[in-house]
This record gives sequence, structure tokens and C-alpha cells, in this order.
Amino acid sequence: MADETPAGNGAAAAPAQIRMQVLAQYVRDMSFENVVVQKGLSAGEVQPDIQVAVSLDARKRPAPNQFEVITKYKVTSKNKVNGDVLFLLEVEYGSTFHIEGVAEEQLHPFLLIECPRLMFPFVRRIISDVTRDGGFPPLNVDTVDFMALYRQELARRAQAQAASAAPNEQVN
Repeated sequence: MADETPAGNGAAAAPAQIRMQVLAQYVRDMSFENVVVQKGLSAGEVQPDIQVAVSLDARKRPAPNQFEVITKYKVTSKNKVNGDVLFLLEVEYGSTFHIEGVAEEQLHPFLLIECPRLMFPFVRRIISDVTRDGGFPPLNVDTVDFMALYRQELARRAQAQAASAAPNEQVN
């Protein structure tokens, strides 16, 4: 079958190919508190309620095309029966990326969606290992929808910006 696109037809060149390389991955900060042991809580009926909060940060590094992405996880386990905290885990996990071929207007979502998506399995493993080593069953965090998280943050910023602009509009 012949190529249906004639050579030299003036068609636009193919978009630049995206190149992403992970230069480093690391635990930037981590804290685990086993409150059950610290406070000597009773070993009565325990029904854990686990809450996971995720936040993201990305910044340009001094070297060309290099970026640092930090994912922060705060995992809190409380007993549904009496509200006592069982454990608290905070992890800041970072990665340094070399990224080329991403359009400037797409760089921010790329850094806060694609990069954390790539980092997630490593953080999940750390959380699982730390909770197990801390005396609890290993916690396998559900997959995080980084696109939804990004959209929520954009909506929150737009709402905050609209709220801060509203008082200024009423000034006569």
C-alpha cells in the first residue's frame, strides 16, 4: 500500500518528541508516629479509618531542562470506634527530571500530573513498608488520580482569585 501523504506537500513538521529522564528519586522528609505504642492506648475494638492527603510541588532547577517534583503524603489512621489516632505518617518524596520537548503551556500540567504518576509506585511501596515496619498491616494506598487533583487545584485557585477580586470590584 502506498503512502497517502505525498512528499513535499508542505505539511507541518511532526511535533517535537517528548524526552523525560528521571535523574534522581529520594525521600526528602519522612515521619512515622505509632500513637498506639506512645500513648499505650487500649487494645480494645479497633476499626481503622485511614485518610490520605496528597499535595504536589514542582520547581525549575538551575540546570537547563531540569525540574524537581515533590509529592507529599499525609496518612492518618484513626479508630472509628472512639476517634483515637492509631498512627500518623508523613512522606515527602522527590524526583529530579530532565524534560525536553514539552510545550511551555503544557509544562505545568506535565510536571504535576505525569511526573507524580511515574513516582507513585515508589511512594506506595515506601508507605506500605513503613506501616508494616511500624507494627501495623502494610497499607497499600489506592491509586491517586493526579489529573483530578490538578483540576481541583486549578478550580480552588480560580475560586480564591475570584473571591479576592470581588471586594475590589465593589470599591467606588
